[in-house]
Amino acid sequence: MAERAEAPRLFLADDEVSRRWSPLVDVRPAGELLLGALTFRRRAERLLRLPVDGHLSAPELAGYEEPDAAPVIRSSDVASDRPRLVLSARAILTRPVGVTLPERSGAVTVGDEPAGWLALAGDALPEGLGTGPLPGPDDAGPVLELPGHMATRVWELVAMNAEQVRRDVASTLHDHHAFTADVPREATSIGFSPGQLRLGSGVTMEPGVVLDFRAGPIWLDDRVTLRAFTRLAGPAYVGRGSTLLGGSFAAVSIGPACKVRGEVEESVILGHSNKAHDGFLGHAYLGRWVNLGALTTNSDLKNNYGTVRLWTPDGEADTGQMKLGCLLGDHVKTAIGTMLNTGTVVGVGTNLFGGMPPKYVPPFTWGAAADAGDYDIERFLPVAEKAMARRDIPLPDGMRAILRGVFERREA
Repeated sequence: MAERAEAPRLFLADDEVSRRWSPLVDVRPAGELLLGALTFRRRAERLLRLPVDGHLSAPELAGYEEPDAAPVIRSSDVASDRPRLVLSARAILTRPVGVTLPERSGAVTVGDEPAGWLALAGDALPEGLGTGPLPGPDDAGPVLELPGHMATRVWELVAMNAEQVRRDVASTLHDHHAFTADVPREATSIGFSPGQLRLGSGVTMEPGVVLDFRAGPIWLDDRVTLRAFTRLAGPAYVGRGSTLLGGSFAAVSIGPACKVRGEVEESVILGHSNKAHDGFLGHAYLGRWVNLGALTTNSDLKNNYGTVRLWTPDGEADTGQMKLGCLLGDHVKTAIGTMLNTGTVVGVGTNLFGGMPPKYVPPFTWGAAADAGDYDIERFLPVAEKAMARRDIPLPDGMRAILRGVFERREA
């Protein structure tokens, strides 16, 4: 019997496109961002049936460390003694794929776009993986073609999210034990049919919960709690240990250990964030460790129904989206009653108070008015440490250095 070919080691790579997804990637590789019911990393692992050994990303993310995440490593530190599959962090695969080793090293494509590299044992990886452009196929074509498509602009993480929840639930239908034949008796359902509700272990629902399946499925991960008077409409994903405290939720993806109340629609919350009071959040993406004060509200629609323009590291861009709310980096805090305009971008470590902020707020801003100052890093870090300790998560030295780096580059 022939020996089974050795499976390649899998890595995810940032590039010059995903590294522009500020403020969401200022403290993490793009592969750890949530889209649908899975991070880019977990989706790649699930559909390729390979663990991700690390992220090839920008040097300033060296030391990156978050719970249940792969580390950032340098491409030069990836040993060549085994085959290596380097996949773009922005690749969105659409079905399971078995990777068969080709006869030569070469480019990987997803939906006919350059999406990485497959290197056989002993062959070097192309230079620049993790920061520069993805290498394209040579005249002989790609050695591996994967089904799916590539995310390009940061606002697509909001625009594509609801449909991706549907796809992620469909891709896990073979896990029959995870899907319920009926809705728990504590909840009232609308439009339910088998295969539309996935429940993790230890999910709790209080009487008075309404689950609406007419627009899509709902996935409640382990230890999710739905308090009374919560109305949750699919397609929706709620991550491990998160609590919906009451209110109206539609087409949302909420990561682990969040507490959320109010009206939330078409939005993504990466994890470990609080919106524990009333207020509207729409067509938004929030990083980790965000805390929204009571009645914080964002606009996601212009009064003239025009398309929303958004700050990017390359200048203001027309998103082509009629609805787009806000993008908030990690550790952003807002005061009570904060109002955010359509298409507002707020950088990492900012504390907003004192009025409606401009549509772009740099990292580590203290205040919201025209005379807003800097949030001194030496004052910020102890606060971040306390906030994380409330979830029994330490602030690692590597992440402390990454945050300090964001502050220093802001000052440069």
